[in-house]
Amino acid sequence: MPTTAFDEHERVRWAGRATAYDGSFAALCAHPAPALLDAAGVAAGMRVLDAGTGSGTVAALASARGATVVAVDAEPSMVELVRGRVPSAEVRLAALPHLPFPTGHFDAAVANFVINHVGDPVAAISELRRVVRPAGRIAVTIWPDPPPEAQRLWGAVFDAAGVGRPTSVPTVDAERDFPRTPDGFAGLLDAAGLADARCDTITWAHRTHPDAWWSGPANGISKAGLVLAAQPPEVITRIRAAYDELTAAYRDADGLLVLPTAALLASASVP
Repeated sequence: MPTTAFDEHERVRWAGRATAYDGSFAALCAHPAPALLDAAGVAAGMRVLDAGTGSGTVAALASARGATVVAVDAEPSMVELVRGRVPSAEVRLAALPHLPFPTGHFDAAVANFVINHVGDPVAAISELRRVVRPAGRIAVTIWPDPPPEAQRLWGAVFDAAGVGRPTSVPTVDAERDFPRTPDGFAGLLDAAGLADARCDTITWAHRTHPDAWWSGPANGISKAGLVLAAQPPEVITRIRAAYDELTAAYRDADGLLVLPTAALLASASVP
């Protein structure tokens, strides 16, 4: 299934982590889901692909709109989770840029924070284009670069704890990458042959319990998870102390974190 070193790295990092993701960063990724479906024009009676379904948030919302949903994910634990959570959807193990569907099979396709995790972004979008019929819609989200404040907080925590970052982590090859900006993301859709591409920035304040925000990286999720996974127990204790100190400024009266963040939402039509 993997096609690049980055894809292989992603498969290893996500293996068996559906429950950990569901209890940590899934709520963060859920926020743009309604806007994502709106951008793809998802409505009752449509056949919709949810590529990289994760814990099934988008698939469930699309099903609630009356769409016929097919959801795929590269991680078996995610597929198992979504099969139980969204029984109205057909859920299959598959990964971009190789989908097991005929050309023009869907009316629309969506991918919520999935292009962040593929080694060949143009090929991934091109495959979404292939499986959507002419005049159908495609909508995708990514995290921007530079990262929003919520994500930058982890770097501040590691700096405060005096912890370095891994230097040998696979990344997307430079010739395959694109600027993680509104223009760059819209340009990616243009490069894949889509029409009338546009990209909007969505901003919001993510509210979450401090232990939930910690638990994702503590269970190996995200770049922060790579850092934590490499540390001995005494260093993790030091990182947690820095985390508690730096997140105090973001806590509301209920003790929840209120973290400013943002995402890019790009959409286009199949010509």
